[in-house]
Amino acid sequence: MPQLLEFEGKNVDQAVEKACRAVNVPKEKLKYDVISYGSTGIFGLVGSKKARIRVTLARSLKSGEAKAETKDSDVEGDARPETSPESAREAEEKETREQPREPTGDALLAAEGEEALRQIVNSITTDAQIVVKSSPEGLFYHVKGGNSALLIGKRGQTLDAIQYLLEKIVQRKSEQRIRVRVDVEGYQQNRRVSLQRLAEKVSEKVKKTGKPVTLGDLNASDRRIVHLALKNDQEVRTHSKGGGALKKLFIYPRKKQPSDPKS
Repeated sequence: MPQLLEFEGKNVDQAVEKACRAVNVPKEKLKYDVISYGSTGIFGLVGSKKARIRVTLARSLKSGEAKAETKDSDVEGDARPETSPESAREAEEKETREQPREPTGDALLAAEGEEALRQIVNSITTDAQIVVKSSPEGLFYHVKGGNSALLIGKRGQTLDAIQYLLEKIVQRKSEQRIRVRVDVEGYQQNRRVSLQRLAEKVSEKVKKTGKPVTLGDLNASDRRIVHLALKNDQEVRTHSKGGGALKKLFIYPRKKQPSDPKS
């Protein structure tokens, strides 16, 4: 009687590859039905399902027999082609060279992040291109083309949400914390420069008047830019107040330490 076996994988191709290895049957000779094509869920975060196939074998196999069943199926009688160790090694090396290499490590993580970002971007606009740069500081994704205004949103709120979501997706796939940044048509870079200049300008005002100055509601990324811009300034200090994602940032004058009286 024919035997039915089920295999699953990230997609149908992966499930078929598993089946071929398990029963030692070439892909073109494997008889199978697709039970489920699988689903990546919502950007790979929730609702993902594996693909599943059902393989039909000509007869039931005993344990450990699957590999031997088709190994010499094309050889008549007991005659088997003789293969020298050298030719076998050469064939194995050739097969290894011909097989496409899968990206590993940071390259794989960057590629998976790019695919997730592409799904997000395509749900908002069309004809957008994504350029990925990987460095020791993290992963940087630059989006060009499409409707940049929609991707950025009012005061960059849509872009902030996209970056937050992508960072969660990438962190879920990595054992280590990785910094993820997304920019659209240079918006983030321009805003960084603008905030740094604003911080320096406000700092000079605080030093001149001796009074604190408040910057409007800023998100965490913008606050960080201002904090870092004035980090080494010995005459002012920064402090954030408020609840939620947007907080006010205060720039105060530092109190001067009284000098030691002359003896």
